[in-house]
Amino acid sequence: MASINLLDASIAIFCFLIILYLFFKKPKGPFLRNWPVLGMLPSLLMVLHRIYDYGIEIIEFSDLTFPFKGPWFAGMDMLVTVDPANIHHIMSSNFSNYIKGPEFQEVFDVFGDGIITTDSELWKNLRKSYQAMVHHQGFQRFSMSTTASKIKDGLVPLLDHFAKEGTSVDLQDVFGRFTFDTILILITGSDPQSLSIEMHEDELAKALDDVGEGVLYRHIKPKFLWKLQNWMRIGQEKKMVEANATFDRVCAKYISAKREEILDLSSGESHEDLLTSFIKLDTTKYELLHPSDDKFLRDTILAFILAGRDTTASGLSWFFWLLSENPQVVLKIRQEIIDTDLSRTDNGQENLDKLVYLHGALCEAMRLYPPVSFGRKSSIESDVLPSGHKVEANSKIIISIYAMGRMRAIWGEDALQFKPERWISENGCLKHEPSFKFLAFNSGPRTCLGKHLAMIQMKTVAVEILRNYDITVIKGQKIEPVLSFILSMKHGLKVTITKRCSA
Repeated sequence: MASINLLDASIAIFCFLIILYLFFKKPKGPFLRNWPVLGMLPSLLMVLHRIYDYGIEIIEFSDLTFPFKGPWFAGMDMLVTVDPANIHHIMSSNFSNYIKGPEFQEVFDVFGDGIITTDSELWKNLRKSYQAMVHHQGFQRFSMSTTASKIKDGLVPLLDHFAKEGTSVDLQDVFGRFTFDTILILITGSDPQSLSIEMHEDELAKALDDVGEGVLYRHIKPKFLWKLQNWMRIGQEKKMVEANATFDRVCAKYISAKREEILDLSSGESHEDLLTSFIKLDTTKYELLHPSDDKFLRDTILAFILAGRDTTASGLSWFFWLLSENPQVVLKIRQEIIDTDLSRTDNGQENLDKLVYLHGALCEAMRLYPPVSFGRKSSIESDVLPSGHKVEANSKIIISIYAMGRMRAIWGEDALQFKPERWISENGCLKHEPSFKFLAFNSGPRTCLGKHLAMIQMKTVAVEILRNYDITVIKGQKIEPVLSFILSMKHGLKVTITKRCSA
């Protein structure tokens, strides 16, 4: 009997040692350990401080697609992919099977039922109306004149002030204020004038910053946890609740003022701002849209602000930081500006289109630092992706746009280098990259409607600054992306500004 007990004990110890070995041995390459019950969440939390870079390592090691396992019953299982074939399949060829879904709408609930969160027929109605307004020649002229005016009356005086004072300024904050004022004018016709020497804080802009961070944390917390925090009004969720209240209050003010303004105007007058257009919307063309409903207008305002404020400001901030690290690119852009006749204001857009190298440099900046860090989709029915990965119905799919721009398998061995030349063909023309490879402006039917206007605005700002100012990034500051839906700089971008003598 003793020998049998000894044998059983030996077998048990041997099995236990094997389990320990299998459990604790470190496999080759980066990995997230799949713990019993808790899944990969503990491992994820341990690398959260460097999740962007760690995500690159894991996805590259996993052949561009990585299945993440969350805690049991927490609803956190997801498939993370950057495979262009998968993305083309999800965003275009099998578009109807991949939607935002109810979980997405819960996570982004503060944005209501705008074009960012909706699906199906409501999304089609919204996109059709947005497209008609954004592509209207009157609005495009309004957009360009607004950008020019804000540069002349806001950006230039501010830059001149800091150049004269010789003091540092957070360039990311400057760009955020510039794009915030610009998009508010385009939406409401009203200028919040946050871009001023006083640099006062705007409550709506702050609320947007809080929401961007909160949305990301909702992706790495079990749903029950952030729901509980939201109900208890604690932690990051308290900021989300407060931001939502700010959105409601500020948007209500703009809507009320606009309705009164429209009533006071004579029938012959018209305004090009988007809020006016939506209030006057022809509902016979868009049966699912309700311009008489203030909530509909509130959600519409927020969708446009999110699309036009943070994304452009992020793109410009990373662009100028990358220029500071690559002075030879600055010289090439400045030479291109000199060689291009930009003096004809009647043909401004066509002149900007001639700035091929500048366009390539902006695209390259957004490849490495995309304004939106990730995309999210949900499957309606089960499917098999081109990579061979099985997708069950109601699966969550995360597209890491940040990691995608840094994959050597996609962009080559020099993927981590800032090379505007990769966007220029041998004959000097722009080289087209498919949107499912370069996802800064989304892809497929959900491609950003304001892509062209955004590029014009970024080029206009870049030309103004590079022609007239030298931007020097202060040494020693830590430049890293914040953990947020919008890929801004965590600590800002402190610079000094010098007026160029040749200007």
